[in-house]
Amino acid sequence: MEYSVRVTSEVELENEEEIRQLVTQCAKQALTQEKVGFDAFVDVTIVDDDTIQAMNRQYRSKDIVTDVLSFPMYTFYNGEPQEDLENDTVIYTDIMLGDVILNYKRAQQQAQEFGHSTARECGFLTVHSVLHLLGFDHERDEADRLLMRQQEEIILSAVGLTRP
Repeated sequence: MEYSVRVTSEVELENEEEIRQLVTQCAKQALTQEKVGFDAFVDVTIVDDDTIQAMNRQYRSKDIVTDVLSFPMYTFYNGEPQEDLENDTVIYTDIMLGDVILNYKRAQQQAQEFGHSTARECGFLTVHSVLHLLGFDHERDEADRLLMRQQEEIILSAVGLTRP
C-alpha cells in the first residue's frame, strides 16, 4: 500500500522541514500499523490558536482553543471501514481519509507541561488524529480509550518517540 501525507503550515515554524517530515512519518506509521488496506491520503494543516478555535467553534460548537482536530471523510470503527470504499478507488488514486488540523503553539505548550519534546507532542497529536480518522475514539468508553492509548504508544515507539 502507498500512503500519502500533505503537510502545509499556516504559521511560521522554527524547524519547518523537520516538523513536516515528522508529521508525515507519524501519519504514515499510523496507517501502516493499522494495516490500512488501500492507498490512502491524509491532509495535515498546522495552524495557530485563533484558527483552530474558529474551526472548533464552527464545526464542533466548542468555542475553545484545542490542540488538534480530525475531520474524517469516511466512517471507520477502530480501524475497520464501516462503508464501501471501492467506488472511490475507481475515481481516485488514493482514498482521502480526512483532514488533521494541528495547533503547533499548543503542541509546544503541552510538551513543556508534560516534560517531553515538541517533536514528541507533534508526533503524538498526529498519531492521535489519524487514529480518529480511522474510527478510534477515546471518548466512546474505557475499553476504546485504552485501545487507542495502546495503539498510540505502539506507533510512537515505532518512530522512536517514546516517553522519557
